[in-house]
Amino acid sequence: MFNSFGNIFRLTSFGESHGKGIGGVIDGFPSGITIDEEFVQQELNRRRPGQSILTTPRKEADKVKILSGVFEGKTTGTPISMVVFNTNQRSGDYSEIAGYYRPGHADYTFDAKYGFRDYRGGGRSSASARETISRVVAGALAKLALRQLGVNITAYTSQVGPIKLEGTYSDYNFDLIETNDVRCPDPEKAKEMADLIYKVKGEGDTIGGTLTCVIKGCPIGLGQPVFGKLHAALGNAMLSINAAKAFEYGEGFKGLKMKGSEQNDVFYNNNGRIETHT
Repeated sequence: MFNSFGNIFRLTSFGESHGKGIGGVIDGFPSGITIDEEFVQQELNRRRPGQSILTTPRKEADKVKILSGVFEGKTTGTPISMVVFNTNQRSGDYSEIAGYYRPGHADYTFDAKYGFRDYRGGGRSSASARETISRVVAGALAKLALRQLGVNITAYTSQVGPIKLEGTYSDYNFDLIETNDVRCPDPEKAKEMADLIYKVKGEGDTIGGTLTCVIKGCPIGLGQPVFGKLHAALGNAMLSINAAKAFEYGEGFKGLKMKGSEQNDVFYNNNGRIETHT
């Protein structure tokens, strides 16, 4: 089973949602980066369940402990290991499903592949999104390093069910993302999304959505030709999240309705600097 992602910066995650804890080891993190542990914890708090009536009611403190790789507030260049201990796991709650397979989970596939399965929430195969704890911590640490390169990464909810933002990211104020439970930069659309989620949840059902991620200051030339291209790596990372079922880069499927001349940009020389028109 593959439990690692990345090459130069590599994360190996461990743990299950109903085990003792979730954690990870990061290899390749540069030395001398100041680690703001409060920022890392804030990022982790953003993914914590039980924050509103729209999310799972499960309560977890989710306090991260950095075990190695940081000394006197700075990274040492050695592997960074971290762990978040589970405090609300109730494995016994899942004993009734030990004898049957759930739809939409990897219960059957895991059993058929390995001849064994951890039915407590699905283990690592189809567990709750709790495995993403290690990704969030690693991502927060990566953000601290990327800040020194002028790279900023922002994500927000752009669609829930049929309710979606019509504009591009430049039409919205990112400061409004954290002002609502849905984390949408449009307050009116955020209320519509929240009302829909609440309604569907009240019916004992769920509804899907779309997240938009904006990366500013990305250096030219990241990635490698063909199989190692940047958007292939991004797609690999995002689609490895259990609930993610589609990935778009740039215009994505909207490009189906556009001519090539509408999608392409034109390079020009702006006083010795190569730029594009749009």
